[in-house]
Amino acid sequence: MTIRVLLADDQALLRATFRILIESVEDMTVVAEAADGREAVELAGAHRPDVVIMDIRMPDVDGVAATTAICARPELSGTRVLVLTTFEDDRNVARALRAGASGFLGKGVSPEVLLSGIRTVAAGDALLSPGATRALITRFLAVPDTDDPVLPEVLKVLTDREREVMALAAHGRSNAEIAAELVLSPLTVRSHIQRAMTKLDARDRAQLVVIAYRSGLVKPPAGHDG
Repeated sequence: MTIRVLLADDQALLRATFRILIESVEDMTVVAEAADGREAVELAGAHRPDVVIMDIRMPDVDGVAATTAICARPELSGTRVLVLTTFEDDRNVARALRAGASGFLGKGVSPEVLLSGIRTVAAGDALLSPGATRALITRFLAVPDTDDPVLPEVLKVLTDREREVMALAAHGRSNAEIAAELVLSPLTVRSHIQRAMTKLDARDRAQLVVIAYRSGLVKPPAGHDG
């Protein structure tokens, strides 16, 4: 199956570079390009891509607002947003994740990492590692969101095991690592993750992690600022 990609970046040269890279592999194609967030939302609605590569900083409507708009549209529930940023400590990354993004990468990543990232989010998995990236996300997601808080009561729909698995996923553990710790099969872990996502109406694993932090189910590792 071919992964259909929408590029959203105000730099034409960068869009052209990404297009060449993406179309150099057999399992991806670029369906459209947007120069700002407003155009990204319009083109996402028209083309319904599998993945939107979204620059966080664009004129007019920025990447956070565009991500919010795309993720709020029911007909785009199958579209995943992969945020690109020049600033790895940018708080807008956390805002984009809260809005529905499936993960983020720095613009300086290698071609292999970018292609792998696209495949990861297209498959419905979160792009929340390696460790440095995970630490950044936990630090910012741990900051209370007073505009739209997630109350702990939302987790009551989960079983104890689903909450346990969700908490470990929020700490960045893979399904295999969770399975080893809880003495379960990776398939069982995946089932718990899927059921938790369904019950909490989470678009993907990244949103499950967002809910885990915003509801207080997990706290950031010691040594990280709130």
